[in-house]
Amino acid sequence: MKRMKNRCLWCGCDPIYVAYHDDEWGMPSHDDRHLYEMLVLEGAQAGLSWITVLRKRKHYHRAFAGFDARKVARYTERDLQRLLADPGIVRNRLKIESTIVNARRVLEMQEAFGSFDAFIWRYADGTPARRARKSMAQLPASTRASDAMSKDLKQRGFKFVGSTICYSYMQAVGMVNDHLSSCYRYREIAKLA
Repeated sequence: MKRMKNRCLWCGCDPIYVAYHDDEWGMPSHDDRHLYEMLVLEGAQAGLSWITVLRKRKHYHRAFAGFDARKVARYTERDLQRLLADPGIVRNRLKIESTIVNARRVLEMQEAFGSFDAFIWRYADGTPARRARKSMAQLPASTRASDAMSKDLKQRGFKFVGSTICYSYMQAVGMVNDHLSSCYRYREIAKLA
């Protein structure tokens, strides 16, 4: 009999959610393109379920030039109109505009800090935080670090970067290992730090 892996409860049994949980969520990412992608997707998720965004993720890749910030930063009003008519993404004008604005801000951070990675990982002091939480109830919606990230990003002109979004982002890109301590991924990711 095949033994089931013990996972965080939030991923349930949907194959898309399970794959995201097992292969990506909480893995420390230092790739600027992926860091920008997750910023876009976390912003798109505001007010929606994460599974909704995950199901649209492949189309987001096509719609936003594979999350190449240089290309997205050059999007025009014509591109915005095309995207507003695209049923494969969340068709919210402010969220789409934030994707373009944030691409420009990512480029500015790359120029100022050498990479977006060098800029954004400052909020984790360059190393993932481990919390060893035992239940979903112990997971915060935001922290002092996400508050600081949100405040700084907003001051630098980023959009859709509230503290809750920033904390979800930190979890997604591995700045925080918030897998429950009973989850098999908690130990695997902890070994990477």
